[in-house]
Amino acid sequence: MSTNPAPSGTPAWQSELPVLVGRIVTLRELAQEDLGSLVDLLSLRDATLFGLEEPITEMSAQELIDRALCDRAAGTAFTYAITRGGTRRLAGLVQVRQLDPGFETAEWECTIVPSSRGAGMFLETARLVGSFTFGTFPTHRLEARVMLQNGRAIGAMRKLGAAQEGVLRRSLRRRGEYFDQVLWSILKEDWGEHWMSTAARVH
Repeated sequence: MSTNPAPSGTPAWQSELPVLVGRIVTLRELAQEDLGSLVDLLSLRDATLFGLEEPITEMSAQELIDRALCDRAAGTAFTYAITRGGTRRLAGLVQVRQLDPGFETAEWECTIVPSSRGAGMFLETARLVGSFTFGTFPTHRLEARVMLQNGRAIGAMRKLGAAQEGVLRRSLRRRGEYFDQVLWSILKEDWGEHWMSTAARVH
């Protein structure tokens, strides 16, 4: 992935995210056309909310779209719409945000519609986004917080070679209830066989 600065002096990704293409998924920047599908996605009972409060409305989903663009321009986070193959329809969302000013440590979150789960979409998305992050930024550590009850996500973390570091007790509030989360981390030097090409293809 090219990291040459844009003419403005900022990294190219801050001006526009490159499209990332895998065998079964295409990752593109979240857009206004995604509003309706985004409301449906975030309204799922087990969806990651990316910092939004429930209940999810068109207004809050619009807030997420606007914030994603602002954070990308500011260089503090980036958000990808997950689509299946060459379609444009939103099938999920993945976000990476810095946890320190230098983007050396980052946190990622992902949610996918139930109809697209179990088909390898998450793992391919994670490999594309992880490769983009480790290959473009000075990031050496990616963290994820996964609900203790989410066996599918925990299994996916293990397949990526992530290390379980501990349980964060009652750290997530959903619909008035608190849930435990498992903290996972993966280091750049452990990414190994998960590297995928993220050669620039700006949309």
